[in-house]
Amino acid sequence: MVEVIVDIAYCLEAFIGVDHNLNAIIIAFGGTHMLSLRNWIEDILLIKLDQDYLGLPGAKVQSGFYIAYHNTRLRPAILSAILKLKNTYGNIGIIVTGHSLGGALPSFCALDLVINSGEKDVQLMTFGQPRVGNAVFATSFNEYMPKVIRMTHQNDIVPHLPHYSSFFPKTTFHHFSREVWLHEEEVGNGKQLVEQICDDSGEDPTCRRSVYGYSIPDHLDYYGIELSSDGSSICKLISTDGIEEYNEGVEGNIKLSRNPNPTLFRQSF
Repeated sequence: MVEVIVDIAYCLEAFIGVDHNLNAIIIAFGGTHMLSLRNWIEDILLIKLDQDYLGLPGAKVQSGFYIAYHNTRLRPAILSAILKLKNTYGNIGIIVTGHSLGGALPSFCALDLVINSGEKDVQLMTFGQPRVGNAVFATSFNEYMPKVIRMTHQNDIVPHLPHYSSFFPKTTFHHFSREVWLHEEEVGNGKQLVEQICDDSGEDPTCRRSVYGYSIPDHLDYYGIELSSDGSSICKLISTDGIEEYNEGVEGNIKLSRNPNPTLFRQSF
């Protein structure tokens, strides 16, 4: 079974399927679309820590990110898909991933699966994600989620947002660990891409925070793969053969799914 979840009201997308080589359920969240990226970056400069994270005393997060996962079509559809997949494939692990805004939402998804669903084998890997909570949230997150890789690239602007201040750590945003910073270093007559494993503070001053100047192009390229989409229809869905279900809720939320089939798993969404 493969499902693509689209929340039309908020233009949010998620993919749920199985990677047989990794023997894991893959949950991938769609990122920020190119047409709205600059406006989104401008908006993120103004957001605040305005949402308590239930069950984690003192932990505060940004309500927009929190609501985008917890209070939309995504969460119930993802939980339902996981149940179906585990009924088919057994108690396999879960890998949650995403880029940009689609890197913020996986953080809440992974934590939700551990705290509220009791999942024991959950890994998180994000690319160019913004900060989502304060230092208390980051500390609690690290305790519940030890298997995390948070990729950043060169001068990518988004991981610097919303702003962090070492002078006001309790009242500003703070990244959780573990950051891996991709950057180029001079080697001989050329350049080499380096994966620098950062410390466990979440805000290692020798990694991403060591560079000056911010870049949108660095946000849209990881490992030489272009991660932007400039399509004119932000919430456009392209369906393929083998669709099992098509559901459209009262608010226009859409779910496409299809049953397990070896030939279908080799196709690309």
